[in-house]
Amino acid sequence: MKKITILFMTLFLIACNQSKQKPTKETENKTSKPNIVIIYLDDLGYGDLSAYGATELKTPNIDALANGGIKFTNGYATSATCTPSRYGMLTGMYPWRNKNAKILPGTAPLLISTTQQTLPKLLKNNGYQTAIVGKWHLGLGTGVVDWNQHISPGPNEVGFDESYILAATQDRVPTVYINNGNVVGLDKNDPIQVNYFENFDGEPTAISNPEKLTMKWHHGHNNSIVNGIPRIGFMKGGESAKWSDTDMADHFLGKAQEYVKTHKDKPFFLYYALQQPHVPRTPHPRFVGTSGMGPRGDVILEADWIVGEFMKTLKEQGILENTLVIFSSDNGAVLNDGYYDDAVEKIGNHKQNGVLRGGKYSIFEAGPRVPFMTYWKGTITPQTSDAIVCQMDLLASIAKLIGTEESTTDSENILDAFLGKSKKGRNQLIIEATGKTALRSGDWLYIPAYEGKNFREEVGIEVGNFPFEQLYNLAKDKSQQNNLANSNPEKRNEMKTLFLKLRGKDYTTGVKEVKFE
Repeated sequence: MKKITILFMTLFLIACNQSKQKPTKETENKTSKPNIVIIYLDDLGYGDLSAYGATELKTPNIDALANGGIKFTNGYATSATCTPSRYGMLTGMYPWRNKNAKILPGTAPLLISTTQQTLPKLLKNNGYQTAIVGKWHLGLGTGVVDWNQHISPGPNEVGFDESYILAATQDRVPTVYINNGNVVGLDKNDPIQVNYFENFDGEPTAISNPEKLTMKWHHGHNNSIVNGIPRIGFMKGGESAKWSDTDMADHFLGKAQEYVKTHKDKPFFLYYALQQPHVPRTPHPRFVGTSGMGPRGDVILEADWIVGEFMKTLKEQGILENTLVIFSSDNGAVLNDGYYDDAVEKIGNHKQNGVLRGGKYSIFEAGPRVPFMTYWKGTITPQTSDAIVCQMDLLASIAKLIGTEESTTDSENILDAFLGKSKKGRNQLIIEATGKTALRSGDWLYIPAYEGKNFREEVGIEVGNFPFEQLYNLAKDKSQQNNLANSNPEKRNEMKTLFLKLRGKDYTTGVKEVKFE
């Protein structure tokens, strides 16, 4: 009897131990399939956040992500402008491989092929619910879009189960929201017409009717007037569908919060693309004047509040610890990008790009290098990382995270860097700005010789075009003031050879040929 009792107790203890070691199905799901959220800002510069050194603006809610997760000091978009960066992040492909990957008008056809791999498609095929809320700017349809019918293909055809978007940018027509391919609030008796080449008869523009403006244009934004704001492109009709600019941030926040609340029971991927601080800067009255820097500063503070409210929703819904949050921007900062809004006049001591040279549109570092953070409460140990990471690498890295593989792209698996388990990221990265490309390799940056002006006068930014090669050691010269191309020809030639190998023969478009010394 004693032996039977001992045997029974032994078996009982083994069973208990195994039950402790074997995770429940719920635990397995939380470990292998976390929710994934990308919070993506528009034209936010490297120096615009207090976590990245800003002293004139305080951004406590975004700082909480940086201080509670990983703050990357060498984080890159693929490009120095919006459409290419978004293309690179969602497809895992260098945008310069697609000749159409440039800043698109609101009438452009869908840039992403419905047959190519995308981040939402990867996740959808592995059991995720997928959604985009906010700015799209990757084209819609296949030709001339009829805005009064269902619009396809679009986000839903490249992997997003649900999409609630603006087609292009806040400064471009059509100025309407689109929900799963359908314009929101459209009156069929007042159809929308859009044209980027000529105006519709009798429709007011910034040129013909300046008295209707509440915001003055500086360059390029002098076509149709909506809500007193002149836009790029011409639009007629659709009055009941037009958005309210000052309510846009709140509107998208509500949609993002609603999505989280209604999809929290299964793993989801949410691409939350805010419009701030892109022009026209239209802060809600709650935030007007709060920064002392005019509308640009005000909308950055508004965006910070929005991020705080969204993160609060994740916490209230009990999923914060099972959600990987990635925060970044599509390119560097620009002050005057088309409107007179005191961004230049009221900048004061604020340095929107920090110590980096250039800005939006620039091949210099302030163009593609952006704030970049990963946050996963309870999983990621707070730290600062100098690893070279790129938004393009999210595809391969997230594939690894969820235990699958992505099809062949330019994306690299640097998951350990994104999770803070390694300080090593990419070895090399080709960066791009308005068709020009350069090479980041280790601490070094190589820029080929290019034709054209270096200074983009209308926005007041150096874009990096010089008729000679440039070489910088970014570890010692973050501001890119010391060109070492002539003094270190051996390193220059090494970088050029690698650049040519990675970039391919077609890079020579717009390049000034320079012989080796």
